[in-house]
Amino acid sequence: MQHSRQKSFTDLLLMASLVFGMFFGAGNLIFPVQLGQMAGSHWVLATAGFLITGTVVPYLAMLAVSTTHSQSVYDLAKPVAPWFGMALLVLIHMTIGPFFGTPRTAATGFTMGIAPFLPEQWQTLGMVIFSALFFGLAFFLSITDSRVTAWIGRYLTPILVVLLAFILIVAAFNPMGDLNQPTATAYKTNTFMQGFLDGYNTMDGIALVALAVSVVYAVRGLGYRGAAVSKTLAKAGLLSIIFEAIIYTALIALGVSSLAIMKPAENGGISLMAIINHYFGTFGSILTGVLVILAVFTTAVGLFSSFAHDMHLIFPKFSYNVWLSVSAIGSFATANAGLTNIISWSAPVLMFIYPFVLALIVLSLTKKYFNGSQIVYQLTMLFVTPSACFDALAASPLAKNALVLPVITFYHQYVPFASQGLGWVLPGLVGALLGLGVYAVKRQNAK
Repeated sequence: MQHSRQKSFTDLLLMASLVFGMFFGAGNLIFPVQLGQMAGSHWVLATAGFLITGTVVPYLAMLAVSTTHSQSVYDLAKPVAPWFGMALLVLIHMTIGPFFGTPRTAATGFTMGIAPFLPEQWQTLGMVIFSALFFGLAFFLSITDSRVTAWIGRYLTPILVVLLAFILIVAAFNPMGDLNQPTATAYKTNTFMQGFLDGYNTMDGIALVALAVSVVYAVRGLGYRGAAVSKTLAKAGLLSIIFEAIIYTALIALGVSSLAIMKPAENGGISLMAIINHYFGTFGSILTGVLVILAVFTTAVGLFSSFAHDMHLIFPKFSYNVWLSVSAIGSFATANAGLTNIISWSAPVLMFIYPFVLALIVLSLTKKYFNGSQIVYQLTMLFVTPSACFDALAASPLAKNALVLPVITFYHQYVPFASQGLGWVLPGLVGALLGLGVYAVKRQNAK
């Protein structure tokens, strides 16, 4: 019989490092800098809104996995119906896995880390070689959970954090300007909500739900069992998110300060590169490349591992390594052949998934109050579905179609919060209340 090992603060730090490394990708570097440049002197309120959806929601996702002792997305969604859990798991992992998320890690790493140093005529071949090496190494490190834990938790994340801390400390002691800078129109009158939506649009809650399975296996790999797994997962997640909130705040302040000597760039990636080049000159391009490649690589390893674990759990006929190969080969093919087209369709799929995931997180965290009643889950998902479909349609390339546009306009005008991508909230609440009513009646009749 196996016994749970004694808790160790070293283990907690290792797991927090693992969570941070998997979760903190290039987008988490870029979005805060861009927000800082747009928010200007209104950055404090904007940061508060961003941190709620950019850190609290992802932590709640991990807490939902922890408190329900789930091994995967399937376990979170199974109370609705087993087929629903399976469908949601596959949809999430194919979208943030080989169809979009994982290929984008290599594409981003190449674009910001390698492409600036290659002549135009070598770009295509360079991407093929880089992505082959990138995904090959990610595959190698994902073969066993111990490798994932060791390389991300012990080595790669600490290197990433040290580099990032070095840049932020240099910037703090030699700021480009003060924090009283011009503010973009969108942040002048609706500052907090705009920051809130910026954090919401990162959709990191989906990533944390999916990546949590790899952390569960990593915790078990350290010898933890039973309730100790959930407690370690919750504590490590909290420690990681607190640290991430500090880094987000520092990056946002860096973006605000940069406005003293530069205009807001087209995207945060360009801004970040310009800021680092300002401080470190030619060496800054190399530093930016290393920083971004480390950030996207740790995320890629986490996505590989989570994809293989979850898909093997649902389809055990195929081994973990087979699913790992599917993710690696699929990601390589997508990154080099069809990423541009797939990106245009990934947004609507993610917008469709997100309401279900957020609703499931809330239900998972409150299930003890309704004994995990299936009818509460089912009615909530039923009422969330129309809004999820409309959100997906609004984010799709079809949104400007003459037949579709009036439907989306009506939805945004007459459904509360719909124009902010939160149209599912009130319908989901109505569904949950109806479910609770049915549950209460059934419970009363059973007495």
